[in-house]
Amino acid sequence: MRPYQIDVPPSDIDDLRRRIAATRWPDEIPDVGWTRGVPVGYLRELAEYWHSGYDWAATQRRLNQIPQFVTEIDGAQVHFLHVRSQVPGATPLLLTHGWPSTGFEFVDIIDALVDPAAHGGDAADAFHVVVPTIPGYGFSGPTRQAGWDTERVGRAWTTLMADLGYDRYVAQGGDWGSPISLRVGLADPEHVRGVHLNMCVTFPPPDFNEFGELSPADQAKLGFALDFQQDGMGWQKIQSTRPQTLSYGLTDSPVGQLAWIVEKFKEWSAADKAPEDAISREHILTTVTIFWLTATAGSSAQLYFESTHRDADFARTWGGPWPLAMPVGVAAFPEDAVRPVRRFAEGILPTLAHWSEFDRGGHFPALEQPALLVTDLRTFVRGLPD
Repeated sequence: MRPYQIDVPPSDIDDLRRRIAATRWPDEIPDVGWTRGVPVGYLRELAEYWHSGYDWAATQRRLNQIPQFVTEIDGAQVHFLHVRSQVPGATPLLLTHGWPSTGFEFVDIIDALVDPAAHGGDAADAFHVVVPTIPGYGFSGPTRQAGWDTERVGRAWTTLMADLGYDRYVAQGGDWGSPISLRVGLADPEHVRGVHLNMCVTFPPPDFNEFGELSPADQAKLGFALDFQQDGMGWQKIQSTRPQTLSYGLTDSPVGQLAWIVEKFKEWSAADKAPEDAISREHILTTVTIFWLTATAGSSAQLYFESTHRDADFARTWGGPWPLAMPVGVAAFPEDAVRPVRRFAEGILPTLAHWSEFDRGGHFPALEQPALLVTDLRTFVRGLPD
């Protein structure tokens, strides 16, 4: 375990800009907006800003102000952020991102978590924050071993927390961070006080036939899920089956990588006309730049393949049931790509103890609604037994 600083050679940024400038642009059917993917006009303008306006050097300096470390766990390099609170008795908190993200998704909420009093909160709610990057993603990549599914990542996180000396901690996550956090709870029940999720996948039980008794809001959630299965799952299908084939295009073309990621920031957030309506352009480009500079488009997609083909129980990866020993909390945001039904969640998460439904926000609450996420996490942890 050693301190880490991001140090990208300027020549790598020069190469990125050269490649952006040399992009071979496709044609498109006019006047279809985002219905068939990212519009050419929008992406050209964003790529031009990435080429001429985005300042990676400034971003690198800002990110390097956060304490970072790397270690090796189970044969993989793991990059993580680790920020300790000055408050005695602060709660250790393990935050796990998903795709398409890295641990830097949480940079805007770390200060409020570590020092709540400085942000108008109660010092009793302080956390020691640990944010690992999933193997194969960003500075934890690429991986060169098969088998890194959600269960293995969860076991690695328990090793990390033990190596850091944290005896009792809370796990939190969304997207892949959701099943990974649940796996942490399964793997380390003696040390995990609670698991908090901002994405909860719920399916009706096989024998459920009372759809008419669901509220109109829950019926709408099921309707959205059916539509999403038909129209919104293309990325998952290809990353679950042919991640290597996909990786050639994304690793060779920065604009291809940009389009692949920015589409999800648009579709899964509370954005209206463009992703920047919900998430800052600077963060979007920082995420894409990290994936580009680390050449981890393919290795990050491998998690989909592994968790489809290697998990002993793939259904549990996304939908339970999860026989956990500790309380589970869920924060549901209305514009998320996954919209849970509490009635079904109670069967999937037998220890469900906390449920919040918000009126705004989407799949990336640490970026879209940071105050809501932080407040909900504090509320959940206050209610946990010691």
